[in-house]
Amino acid sequence: MTSNIWRSDLRNGNYRNPILYADYSDPDAIRVGEDYFMIASSFSNAPGLPLLHSKDLVNWKVVNYIIHEIPESRYNQPTHGCGVWAPAIRYHEGTYYVCFPMPDEGIYMSTTTDPFGAWSKPVNIRPGAGWIDPCPFWDDDGKAYLVAGVAKSRIGYKSVLHMVEMQPDGMGLIGEEVKIFDGNENDQETIEGPKMYKRNGWYYIFAPAGGVKIGWQTVLRSRNVFGPYEYKIVMRQGDSPINGPHQGAWVDTVTGEDWFIHFQDVYAAGRITHLQPMSWQEDWPIIGIAKEGNDYGEPVMEYKKPNVGKSYTELCEPSTSDNFTDNTLGWQWQWNANPQKGWHNLKDNSLLLHAVHKNTVYGDMPNLLLQKWPAPDFTCITKLDLSQLAEKDEAGVISMGVKYGLITFRQQSDKLIPYYISGEQKYGKILPDTTEEAEQALPEITLAQAKEIYVKYTVKQIGKQNLNNNEKNFPLDHVTIEYSTDGNSYQMAGEMNAVPGRWVGVKNGVFCASENKESNGYAIINYVEYHR
Repeated sequence: MTSNIWRSDLRNGNYRNPILYADYSDPDAIRVGEDYFMIASSFSNAPGLPLLHSKDLVNWKVVNYIIHEIPESRYNQPTHGCGVWAPAIRYHEGTYYVCFPMPDEGIYMSTTTDPFGAWSKPVNIRPGAGWIDPCPFWDDDGKAYLVAGVAKSRIGYKSVLHMVEMQPDGMGLIGEEVKIFDGNENDQETIEGPKMYKRNGWYYIFAPAGGVKIGWQTVLRSRNVFGPYEYKIVMRQGDSPINGPHQGAWVDTVTGEDWFIHFQDVYAAGRITHLQPMSWQEDWPIIGIAKEGNDYGEPVMEYKKPNVGKSYTELCEPSTSDNFTDNTLGWQWQWNANPQKGWHNLKDNSLLLHAVHKNTVYGDMPNLLLQKWPAPDFTCITKLDLSQLAEKDEAGVISMGVKYGLITFRQQSDKLIPYYISGEQKYGKILPDTTEEAEQALPEITLAQAKEIYVKYTVKQIGKQNLNNNEKNFPLDHVTIEYSTDGNSYQMAGEMNAVPGRWVGVKNGVFCASENKESNGYAIINYVEYHR
């Protein structure tokens, strides 16, 4: 089942930004031959570290995950905002490397010779809290290095980049760590997300600064790996509508063109992905298009597609709709925590969600099955068969962010009673800590109607909003949840203005739970359909 939800390829030789209107935050990308691979942060959702593939830098689809569960047992429960932060992907002598940080646990490395197949179990090559956003680099002489940023919340300071020599196989670090750049001393506060390259004898570190929502793209360069590094701002928002053009990846084409993939924070929908042309001036990059008199670029909204040497006609995007005909869950789905055996199975072209004991608020249930928002405006219709729920079981559809709303259908005394529930996660604590949830009962449904229930989840941009004095004109996204017993006549369950999660965009999805510690009940999800 496919849906045309967001198409960047304009099919006239041009593309529009963003190339992905979805929360693939902190992207990094590489070219290997004629193939492009991109990865992104995944925080505490599992499977983690989505791997996307493209032939032309514009049309992308998810083809794998680097890890099927988050290392460390604490992630068997939702740990919002923690887990897998900004990763890096590299290819060296036949091996693909993905290096990713977990800010409380350390820096991990996973490898493979086949990116579409299994990746190795991650190795913690730098145990301990504090370092983030690592990027490995192999020099011409065979030596390897790792550059990384720091998280003030874990180490007590920020805006500093470190370099350390790495084992050539990527499985450990060598020698002393060296501070190579301090953004606090260079008007580059919050510099982070470093990505390292080499060109014309120069070592380059691309690193955004100024903050996610209102910052810019900085590049450092030096003739020596350990510096000293000079710096230059190479992309600003300028007059474009693309705020805080942030962290990303320099990639080239077989024809010699240079491009830069980066993200933009649009609040509720998360950090969406853009593609910018890149050029060079006196051995400094310019990202985007420079206006007359400027030595930095501004982001483009539409541009000619990259010349990748061939004409690729396949139009694709990450999957959304699902009728569950495969033997495994589609790549669009992630759990709210590390998945456990027995939560689900696929049978008779349907998804069976088994009732998991509910011992916390809805937003902290580990067995929420979620996917990213795929567009600025869309409708998702979920068809459920709830006739197999047992007494005190429930199932429904959730909109998941710091503020969340959901509809759940509870089996109570031979009746199915819908409830609209809203809640809000508190900031400031790592472990789940929520306010009380508000609950509103809706008109009951007979068990005869339980085999055919439809939930309509709609997202619309209804205007703009200012988040604080410096963060202005962000989209205001409104969510409505409706339900029906015939798929035609819908009744409003609840609505809300969306608020993103902790470093992630809002997700929507399905769940099944029970007050009973053991239940044989389950919900049947017949299909999930997305529409613009």
